Amino acid sequence: MKRRDLIKLLKANGWWLLRNGTNHDIYTNGKVSETIPRHSEIKEQLALAIIRRQGLK
Repeated sequence: MKRRDLIKLLKANGWWLLRNGTNHDIYTNGKVSETIPRHSEIKEQLALAIIRRQGLK
């Protein structure tokens, strides 16, 4: 999955960028945070795990 597609999905569900790191960015919805790697392509298993863990639609 493309990183930008995962970020679009997060933003569509009310998430925003909390802070940037060197290898990861931290996104939050105000209650919980999620670490997103800074690779242009994110492995499908990792992307699905993030989507399931946060209940994204």
